[in-house]
Amino acid sequence: MFAAGLQIVCVDPKGDWWGMRSSADGRSPGLSILILGGEHGDLPLEVGSGELVAKLVVEERVSVLLDLSLFRKSEVASFMTAFAENLYRLKAREVNRTPVMLFVDEADAVAPQKPQHGEERMLGAIEDIVRRGGQRGIGCTLVTQRSAVLNKNVLTQAQVMVAMRTIAPQDLKAMDAWIDVHGTPEQRKTLMESLPSLPRGDAWFWSPGWPTDEGIFRRVHVDPIETFDSGATPEPGARRVEPRKRADVDLEALRRQMAATIERAKAADPTALRRRVAELEAQLRKASAAAPAAPARERRVEVPILGERDLKRIDKVAEVLANSSAMVAALLMEVKERLRARATPPPAPRPAAPSPAAQTGNGTWRAPVAAARRARAAPSTEAGEEVSEYALSLVRTLASRAPMALTKSQLALLSNHSPTSGGYFAALAELRRLGAFDRDGSKYVLTDAGRQLVGAAVPVATSPEEVRANWRRSLPDYERALFDVLVEVYPHGLSKADLAERAGKSATSGGYFAALATLRRNEIMVRAADGFRASEDLFG
Repeated sequence: MFAAGLQIVCVDPKGDWWGMRSSADGRSPGLSILILGGEHGDLPLEVGSGELVAKLVVEERVSVLLDLSLFRKSEVASFMTAFAENLYRLKAREVNRTPVMLFVDEADAVAPQKPQHGEERMLGAIEDIVRRGGQRGIGCTLVTQRSAVLNKNVLTQAQVMVAMRTIAPQDLKAMDAWIDVHGTPEQRKTLMESLPSLPRGDAWFWSPGWPTDEGIFRRVHVDPIETFDSGATPEPGARRVEPRKRADVDLEALRRQMAATIERAKAADPTALRRRVAELEAQLRKASAAAPAAPARERRVEVPILGERDLKRIDKVAEVLANSSAMVAALLMEVKERLRARATPPPAPRPAAPSPAAQTGNGTWRAPVAAARRARAAPSTEAGEEVSEYALSLVRTLASRAPMALTKSQLALLSNHSPTSGGYFAALAELRRLGAFDRDGSKYVLTDAGRQLVGAAVPVATSPEEVRANWRRSLPDYERALFDVLVEVYPHGLSKADLAERAGKSATSGGYFAALATLRRNEIMVRAADGFRASEDLFG
């Protein structure tokens, strides 16, 4: 992942990972990753710096190894709570949703099955990242020797399992719970019989349904690591080897980045602000006490008296000022729209074609029209400029749903793309540059310029049946089964247990919760008083 240019963040509670900065023999550089904390850190790591480190990871996009080996257990919980909560919070902003892979070694220490007092918030923060972080660009790899003590709400969310030799009955049972959801009886038998006797270095790689529908179920021999094995178990009589060469890290540039991040954090820190206010008040009191009192001087001041008419005018002005925020917001929105239009005058309005489904009282369907949609002229491009097929697939999807608006997640699902992939972000940037879509809040709306990219041949879904068919084709098998049940019982809703039973699924499996999250995130399903219900947008 590091060689591919992906940002990685490694959480190391034991201090075993620092050797990644050197080659396997210790004579050449390894990975140029910043190490914070531990005995081999480039910079120290403070217990109270979890929020600051999260800001550095998100805003500066630095790959970093967090060595927590010098922390006490309670200090690990304090640091990881602040770090994980703020990583998840900061990644919610659209500008920060770039891919990052979070590795957590000894994951049962930060996501325990039975959290001790003071560890509850840490577990909740890790659970948010594992269960819902994907939409914000956060991938998560959990490493543990004890599957039995890793929290089951976290364990069941894993999409890929890499299993090496396991002999403890409790750990085998915990893995069996994951297998029961994702595997077949034949696969279970093959895996469980081989795990206790797997040779050193052999591992099972199991990924149901990814990267293809067939998935991966394969036993392989894993090659030795290419970096220095700083976590190797010491052998009797063996001499401790220290690496001679480490990869360089531009610490000066990182210090400058961290300085800017620290200043931003201080500016928003209520504790620091209160401290600064107290300092200024003390200076003011000291200056007031030292200054000589000025002699009192009497002078006459004429003050005009306001009449009743003046007071009414003041009340009127106060009322206008009280409502000014809405006027300013509207003005800013208008300025933004004009800037986005690049000072291009809008084309003359065309007479609106009568909608084939303009009425709703007779059972026909009316597509919701985005309120903020604006007509645009086609952008001028350089001669011979080509639009990528990836970007064109997004435009075709928008064109097939016009005049409806789609969220980023909906657009990705209907186009059969991942909403967190680098290619998806690049395609959106390409279309934004070409003026192929407008934004209506958090949704994308096709412009005239975008329609010109694909022509008029794209069929438009003009009925609820076609809209539902489009969604059904785009959904994976698991989500499609739930979708069919929700459509069948509409407008009624179903409880979580009833929906699972009708769809032939387990209501306690990780796959079921993931499927529910997909349907809700894409506004296909909503929560109602009678349980889960299909969105009314699917039916007009």
